[in-house]
Amino acid sequence: MIVAQLSDPHIVEPGKSPRTPAGFGPVDTAGFLSRAVDAINRIDPLPDIAVITGDLVDRGEPAEYEHLRRLIAPLRMPVFVIPGNHDARAPLRAALGADGYLGGDGFIQYAVEEYPLRLVALDTLVAGKHHGELCADRLAWLDRTLAAAPDRPTIVMMHHPPFMTGIAYMDKYGFDNPGALAETIARHPQVERILCGHLHRSIDRRFAGTVAGTAPSTAHQVALNLLPDAPLGFAFEPPGYQLHLWRDGIGLVSHTAVLGDWPSPSAR
Repeated sequence: MIVAQLSDPHIVEPGKSPRTPAGFGPVDTAGFLSRAVDAINRIDPLPDIAVITGDLVDRGEPAEYEHLRRLIAPLRMPVFVIPGNHDARAPLRAALGADGYLGGDGFIQYAVEEYPLRLVALDTLVAGKHHGELCADRLAWLDRTLAAAPDRPTIVMMHHPPFMTGIAYMDKYGFDNPGALAETIARHPQVERILCGHLHRSIDRRFAGTVAGTAPSTAHQVALNLLPDAPLGFAFEPPGYQLHLWRDGIGLVSHTAVLGDWPSPSAR
């Protein structure tokens, strides 16, 4: 089984640009996402599913979600999404709820059971805030859901990574209660990996007996600056995506790919 992970597309209405630091300039997030969709569709073998780990749009507005829906419609596999801090649950459900997995109200949390690798999706959104959290209700749901299938290899996806990254500005708006999540995850060793977004670059860390990691953005990347007082910065590094390959006897292997036209000399 192959899972394609896209993250942080920050789609806006046509003709607008996402909010970025002054001087960074406009970003064609829709164009970047279209390139990512084309790249995913060309992968051979084709991924079984695609996931998008939050910040689907930039302002949480209905017109943005309609634009997103049109952009991801060409994907040739089922798509599963979660909200990030830039998202809003009601318009997200209105635009993308036709498949039924998002639920009717409340937190956007669900499990996907139909594949060799089980997918459990978490909602870390705190409305109106940039940081994320899992309240007692959300953590209890996670514990029950993981306990229901202890023998099934599982990936958990959430927008905010549950660890400090060393990128100071983003760490200020990270995940609020990693200790409680770690206690929950540690009780369930079938969790192969925690897939996250939010950081706009690829970062990995051991966490609660598994591996937690972030995927690059399909558009602009957060600048890699590890100074403790560094301001928020973005960079036009190559956008990308991740592929997570599951095979019996091997486990889960994660690959990071960048978007672009790269020379590929034939092997001899």
